[in-house]
Amino acid sequence: MDASQMTTAQGRRIAYHQTPGAGPGVVFLGGFRSDMTGTKAQFLQDWATARGRAFLRFDYSGHGQSGGDFLDGSIGDWFEDAQAALGLTTGPQILVGSSMGGWIALLLARAIPQRIGGLVGVAAAPDFTEESMWAGFSEDERAEVMEKGRIATPSDYSADPYVITRRLIEEGRGRLVLRAPLDLPFPVRLLQGSADHDVPPAVALRLFDHASCPDMRLTLVKGADHRFSTGECLAAIGAAIAEVSDGAGQEKMSI
Repeated sequence: MDASQMTTAQGRRIAYHQTPGAGPGVVFLGGFRSDMTGTKAQFLQDWATARGRAFLRFDYSGHGQSGGDFLDGSIGDWFEDAQAALGLTTGPQILVGSSMGGWIALLLARAIPQRIGGLVGVAAAPDFTEESMWAGFSEDERAEVMEKGRIATPSDYSADPYVITRRLIEEGRGRLVLRAPLDLPFPVRLLQGSADHDVPPAVALRLFDHASCPDMRLTLVKGADHRFSTGECLAAIGAAIAEVSDGAGQEKMSI
C-alpha cells in the first residue's frame, strides 16, 4: 500500500501510514536513519490491527519515503515532523520511541504532555548527539566536524558510513532532555537490551533516575542488542503498550 503524504508547517513532505481504530492510539517513532518499514514498525502495525487499535507510523524528513536530504536534518527538524504527524491523530496517544525515537518521544512529552497517554521507550537514546557522538569524538574528529561541517564514521548496520554533520551536533544541544527537569505525567515503560553496545543500559538507567514519573518501569532483557527485534523482544514491546494503555484508560474513538 502506498504511503499517504502530508506537508509540515515548515514545508517538509512526510510519508505516513495510518489505520483507524480504538484509542488510545499508538504512534511509532523510528530511529536514526531507520524508516517505517522496519521490523518493529511492521510488528506494531500488525499488533494494533489485531486489536482494533488506531496506529500511525511515518518517516521523518530525509528518511524512508519522506522528502528531503538526510544530511540536512537535525533533531529539532525530526521533532517538528513528529509533532506534525501527531496532529493527524485525535485523543491521547501511546508513543513508542525506538532509539532516537525515544528522544523524539520525550521532546513531544515535554512540549505537548496533554496529547500523550503513555510512552514506551525501546533502547531510547536521549541526548545521543551530545552524550554519544560528540563525547566519543577525538579532538581531531571534533575539529573535522567544526571545520568541514561533517565527518563520516563506520556503521554496524550498513556498508555506508554514518555522516554526522555539525548542524546535527549543534542543533541537538538545544534539544537535550537529561540536563533539566523532565516531568512525564503518564505511564512509561523503558525496554533495554543488556547487550546493546550502541545505547548501553547506563543510558536507560540515567533516564530512569532523571525523569519524574508516577508510573515508570525499566525492563532489561538479557542478551538483547540494539535492534531489539527478536520474537521475545517484540512480545515485550506489545506487553508494554498494553500496560501503559491500561494506565491511560482505553476508550473508543476513531481517526
